[in-house]
Amino acid sequence: MENITFFLSQLLLHYQRSKKSFYALISLLLLSLLAYNSATIFCIHLPFPAKLPPEPASFSPESAAGKPRLFHSVSSAITEQSSNIKLSTLLHKHPKRRKNYRNAVRILVSTPANKFEARVTKFFKPNSSTSSCDLQFFMTWISEAGSFGNREFFSVESLFKTHPKSCLIIISNSLDSPKGLQILKPFREKGFKVTAVSPNFNYLFKNTPAESWYNQLKRGNINPGDISLGQNLSNLLRLGLLYRFGGIYMDTDIIILKSFHNLKNTIGAQALDLATESWSRLNNAVMIFDKGHPLLYKFIQEFALTFDGNKWGHNGPYLVSRVVSRITGKKGYDFTVLPPSAFYPVDWSRIGGLFEGPKNETHLKWLVAKLRQIRRQSFAVHLWNKESRKFKVERGSIMHHIMFDSCVVRNSSSLAVLDEL
Repeated sequence: MENITFFLSQLLLHYQRSKKSFYALISLLLLSLLAYNSATIFCIHLPFPAKLPPEPASFSPESAAGKPRLFHSVSSAITEQSSNIKLSTLLHKHPKRRKNYRNAVRILVSTPANKFEARVTKFFKPNSSTSSCDLQFFMTWISEAGSFGNREFFSVESLFKTHPKSCLIIISNSLDSPKGLQILKPFREKGFKVTAVSPNFNYLFKNTPAESWYNQLKRGNINPGDISLGQNLSNLLRLGLLYRFGGIYMDTDIIILKSFHNLKNTIGAQALDLATESWSRLNNAVMIFDKGHPLLYKFIQEFALTFDGNKWGHNGPYLVSRVVSRITGKKGYDFTVLPPSAFYPVDWSRIGGLFEGPKNETHLKWLVAKLRQIRRQSFAVHLWNKESRKFKVERGSIMHHIMFDSCVVRNSSSLAVLDEL
């Protein structure tokens, strides 16, 4: 009570001395109360996850290939509240990351390691009811099952047209479902061996430089950047698949024109340096490698060491280009770089020309000559779907002829199929 009396007396004294000072004191008091109230509100209503101790940022081959560590499956890790919150907090900092967050969580969820390995091994292994696979192919699909459209279907058709006794596994959470089975059913009814399997990243990256990188990603210690996390994980996933199982990886916008049987430990150039006639850029849309190939290990190591989620192509085509440029000429690597005509006969900036029908006699002659060249020199054609989706296949175009040559499920004599591509 005495304190209140003293406080009031002091206020009165200030008031007597100066009304201006009194108003200033009252204003200061109100501002202090407002600041305290605001701080209290934000402290109470904004929950922050407990900070997890960061893992050592060690991506060296020695540390990655050391004693195996025990860890949970991706599905259990991603459902842990702390990991989920940290990853979601990081992804929600920017609009692009917020847009891709739901996709990223779906991609990270996967099947148990032993189940994944068993499914892949059993599918490729012959038994009493199935013959052995001439070649084993992999694709990846990170989008919804309903997005697997006619272009992608056509890519699978071209694979089985040229390799009818080969086997294809599409690594995908969305296609490894009843809806996915329905999409692939037409191929199975024709006797082709194709299936979809949900991935297990822990199994694929174990004892590689990607193991630590992936664990840190799950903990939110890796900045995923603005480029789709699914796209970047697809770049790493294809490397892990070939390193663990060996075989052929191809994008879903690759149209195969002839057999890959004579290709071994091969990657293709996308562009040439006209001055030196040497490759200036490679691409990772088609890769053919033996299980455990040292170049694949180098690719995985480069991904873990130099990951950048903000630069398109940095973790894909530019990555394989960087690594191959450094190890070319060194002993211990046995691989072939094919010229652009092998898989990338038409650059993405000119891909529209494959979809155009003849405009006049001169154009018709060019189309015929280009088609002959592609059929003679190319094992496959990359359609660059991101760029070519805006084009329709016109009658008499190069794509029109390639499509008719590749159909194994749909009726190639029906021009109605042109409207679907």
